[in-house]
Amino acid sequence: MNDGTIYVGDCIEVLRRDQLSEEPLRPRLIVADPPYNIGHAGYDVYEDDLPAEDYVAWSGRWLGACVDSLARDGSLWVAIGDEYQHRLRCLLEGDLGMHFRSHVVWHYTFGQHSEGKFTRSHAHLLYYVRDPEAFAWNPDAIRVPSARQRIYKDRRAVAAGRIPDDTWVLRPQEAPPGAFAPDSDTWHVPRVNGTFKERCAWHPCQLPEAMLARIVRACSDPGDLVCDPFAGTCSTLVVAKKLGRRWAGVELSEDYTRKGLERVEAAAVGDPIARDLEPAGAVDAAG
Repeated sequence: MNDGTIYVGDCIEVLRRDQLSEEPLRPRLIVADPPYNIGHAGYDVYEDDLPAEDYVAWSGRWLGACVDSLARDGSLWVAIGDEYQHRLRCLLEGDLGMHFRSHVVWHYTFGQHSEGKFTRSHAHLLYYVRDPEAFAWNPDAIRVPSARQRIYKDRRAVAAGRIPDDTWVLRPQEAPPGAFAPDSDTWHVPRVNGTFKERCAWHPCQLPEAMLARIVRACSDPGDLVCDPFAGTCSTLVVAKKLGRRWAGVELSEDYTRKGLERVEAAAVGDPIARDLEPAGAVDAAG
């Protein structure tokens, strides 16, 4: 494998193949955004309405494949909805033996309005490592000035800036003026809606490049292999390439694979991240 590869097929089978089982080729970072099993009808070849226990059993299999393929000092991030995040945490912290780092709440704009209940406006980002004593962590790549620095000019503030909080607030219309300035410690990352240049209309679900870039910068180093077992639009792979990482994806749909690969091939190391969160002057992990 050179800088990157996309495999067409079932991620459980692909991740267990020899290509990703030898230590030099094991991913140091896996970012997984699986179907949420909420009845979404827009997927190409996947039915998003499994019986609950079937979905949990399937999740255990693909999570197990991810853990088995992960480098010894690797990190795993999983995006998931309300309905199953607690079940996935039990799987990861139980038989799979992963070590918990953070549970980030991604609060976004452009959620689908609902009259029958509160409108869904968040997802969960679960962050785990294989070895609690050995993993990539690059705080200088994601530091932002704190309120003590920006507002109060407090000399007790850490001069280099602080690590962002684990709740990423994404509704600028509800924030005070200036809350979402480029150097803010609040993550302003709306969902990728139809008016955004990065939007791929051919896929129903797409994570923002800016959010993925923060994960890739913080949890991998240049040259590391970043893997997405549900590649979809290949946004994770695009971001990994832009930030100087090697990349590997798995996608069940041949159509998504073809279109996603076109996006990755069009990107280059050093290209800007769409709607980047990090302030100018941060230690860019690609540089």
